[in-house]
Amino acid sequence: MSEAPRQIPVARPVLDEREVEAVRRVILSGWVTQGPEVAAFEREFAAFVGAPHACAVSNCTTALHLALRCVGVGVGDEVITVSHSFIATANAIRYCGALPVFVDIEAGGYNMDPDLIEAAITPRTRAILCVHQLGMPCDLRRIVDIGKRHAIPVIEDAACAAGSEILWDGQWQRIGRPHGDIACFSFHPRKVVTTGDGGMLTTASDEYDRKFRLWRQHSMSVPDTVRHGAKQVISEDYREIGYNYRMTDVQAAIGREQLKRLPALVKRRRALASQYTRRLSGVAGLQTPVEPHWARSNWQSYCVTLPGWIDQRQTMQALLNCGISTRRGVMNIHLEEAYAGSDTHRAATSLAQSVAAQQRSVILPFFTQMTGADIARVVEELLSVPAIAEPAALRAV
Repeated sequence: MSEAPRQIPVARPVLDEREVEAVRRVILSGWVTQGPEVAAFEREFAAFVGAPHACAVSNCTTALHLALRCVGVGVGDEVITVSHSFIATANAIRYCGALPVFVDIEAGGYNMDPDLIEAAITPRTRAILCVHQLGMPCDLRRIVDIGKRHAIPVIEDAACAAGSEILWDGQWQRIGRPHGDIACFSFHPRKVVTTGDGGMLTTASDEYDRKFRLWRQHSMSVPDTVRHGAKQVISEDYREIGYNYRMTDVQAAIGREQLKRLPALVKRRRALASQYTRRLSGVAGLQTPVEPHWARSNWQSYCVTLPGWIDQRQTMQALLNCGISTRRGVMNIHLEEAYAGSDTHRAATSLAQSVAAQQRSVILPFFTQMTGADIARVVEELLSVPAIAEPAALRAV
């Protein structure tokens, strides 16, 4: 009896005894909530991306919420963003009582089309929320220039982009260095670095950073870390509404170890992405992701656009039958039931590119521990799907 083929997951975090020892250290310290490990992680992350400030929070959704609130987004306002993103991008806007205004993505890519932004601006526009989708930097230079021209803050949903870089004024700079006003990161297990869950905000603004730190901890006037070390009795007060958006020291300790790995992880992922692209180039109708000359992706995911004549779901099922996990292309928020009403969003442009990307793209298995043999197997099975293997015959039917 032949042995079943090894399962290949769509993603897998890189964790080992170094993270185990970091967690052990925190547990034995007796301080497991937000404390010295969080502060150290913030300093190290800020230094890594080149930002004056980094503030750790519970996840990227809460980071986006704080960022939007910080730049003044409130009830009745509008925020220009993309529908082609995880639903949290728009949900954070709705948390503020504001309306997401969707523009389409670029042809041949998965990021916001800068050519469509200015037509979407109205007197109610309070922010532009761009997304570095799947780790690929968006055209941030053009988006920031538009924001400056119209005095509109730019917030980066950099959930997937830790370790990605952009060519800025002739220098390669990491996403998270203040290019827009605020950048928001995720440390979910699907990301290149993980803390189990968690998020980070980076900014050049002292005032924004002060507000993040106040609001993430119920707007408590005296943080518990300060109160704990005080030599006199201190009582805090609460002058405005805040949130419980804190990261724990257990998470931060893991994050510090993960951050040490990040350059090597990105180097490895870039090499793996090149292997995929080389093996898939020239396949009739199949589009591989394109990295602009001004961008260096961390390759959080590797997403291909299938030929227009084949079925996405059937292709994914055929791969799953062979033990290979995939995911459909990035969702479109405006197609979800939660955003079905006319009062939940406004589409400022046609979203045809966004819809086509969701319906025709597939995220292939991609993680640091993959081998060349793993990639060869994924490609072999993908190209064995009849609709891809025999496009001419199928199109003739």
